[in-house]
Amino acid sequence: MNNIFRGLGIALVTPFTDDGKIDYESLSSIIEYQLGNDADFLCILATTGETPCLSTEEYWAVKEFIVKQVNGRVPLLMGCGGNNTAAIVETLKTGDFSGIDGILSICPYYNKPSQEGLYQHFKAISAATKLPIVMYNVPGRTGINLKPETTCRLANDCDNIVAIKEASGSIEQVDEIIKYKPKDFEVLSGDDAITFHMIATGAVGVISVIGNALPKEFSRMIRLEFRGQFEAAQKIHHKFTDLYSLLFVDGNPAGVKALMSEMGLLKNNLRLPLVPTRLTTRQKIAEVLKGLKL
Repeated sequence: MNNIFRGLGIALVTPFTDDGKIDYESLSSIIEYQLGNDADFLCILATTGETPCLSTEEYWAVKEFIVKQVNGRVPLLMGCGGNNTAAIVETLKTGDFSGIDGILSICPYYNKPSQEGLYQHFKAISAATKLPIVMYNVPGRTGINLKPETTCRLANDCDNIVAIKEASGSIEQVDEIIKYKPKDFEVLSGDDAITFHMIATGAVGVISVIGNALPKEFSRMIRLEFRGQFEAAQKIHHKFTDLYSLLFVDGNPAGVKALMSEMGLLKNNLRLPLVPTRLTTRQKIAEVLKGLKL
């Protein structure tokens, strides 16, 4: 099974109204903004979408809304993961994934399984669906690192595990995966700040947070790298270095929602336990945005 999730993927935010409900009007506008500015695929209902704070009913309602809005124009990668393997398997077997092109599944968090436990977890998920699976390794959130040898073992043993979103922050780990992976398995960046470096190493794209706000320029950086124009791509990368840190200093998606609010794309609302960025952070984000002159 081939990976279709390449180029600029957007880790799509979930906008909320002032009274805490899902803001479908803004969600519709944000989707059109992404598709009109060179997004290659959307990653929905994952970390940046504040999915842990959505009810089950909201989760499926957002999925249906996005599927209808996108209408097949780009592939959709949908978050479906957790730390209860049996529950994920049941969701994959009984849920309505029509219109979805692949599953993003995070490493189990809090439980801190062994590498064998991680292998068996993803193997069970693979067996529960015919959809392509992108594994998501983000030790900073889960407390466990999916090691390169386990990643490659899964890639070799499970035909529908097609890629990994790597957010370990280690270029050495990415390089090891790319060195030993099977030919039809691919690596995506899960960290905007090192996407330039990861693509230079051999990653085929990114699932991006900053892309929610600035898809066109971030996509241009990636496309320039694919064409071997690294100097031009690096200039774009350096334009965003201040934003990379500002967007995460008060947590994600607080930073990118502050940026999008400054751009008039949504209201700066999050669901507890997440809260908006500090005023000082938002002021710095606004200053950097003015200086970008996009």
